[in-house]
Amino acid sequence: MPIEAVVFDIGNVLIEWQPERYYDAVIGEDRRRAMFAEVDLHGMNDLVDQGQHFTDTIYGWADKYPQWRDEIRMWHDKWIELATPEIPHSVRLQRALRAKGISVFALTNFGVQNFEYATTVYPFLNEFDRLYVSGRMQTVKPHVPIYKKVEVDCGLAPEALLFTDDRIDNIETAQARGWQTHHFEGPQGWADRLVAEGLLTREEAR
Repeated sequence: MPIEAVVFDIGNVLIEWQPERYYDAVIGEDRRRAMFAEVDLHGMNDLVDQGQHFTDTIYGWADKYPQWRDEIRMWHDKWIELATPEIPHSVRLQRALRAKGISVFALTNFGVQNFEYATTVYPFLNEFDRLYVSGRMQTVKPHVPIYKKVEVDCGLAPEALLFTDDRIDNIETAQARGWQTHHFEGPQGWADRLVAEGLLTREEAR
């Protein structure tokens, strides 16, 4: 079946998301490892992605671990420094697809408030034809309901969707539902896939 829409993940596809890298630079790798071993920061972030309030969740988490209070609050106060930089080649691919009239969607695990903030920093986040943000939908990848909601909302057959994501568990759920998929390991591989599918020319995918 021909591809009718291309679906982008955002974290580590359009924007680098490497919290450990930020903390290594700010507090040092040894302290970062100790904090992450004691505090489930990714679990905290999962709650935000599920729709819990960005500030309330992180500040509440920080209060539970007074020895790491200031460092945990950085996840909120310095959040944009954790979610940086953009991946320019991926952004060019997003825009090249739309310039050809191909529908481009986002399907992302992202909180409500921090996504709104991100759109003020990264204009391309406002350039999707359809935007599926887990915090708004209150369900996250790789669980089936978020994929079902995308299918119902866009009205396209699963086989007509080409989805890229850096996490293999997210890809596997999409595959099980019949979506066409690409495991994102870098923008050049994604560009090559778009060319191979006939969606972009080699020049357009540069």
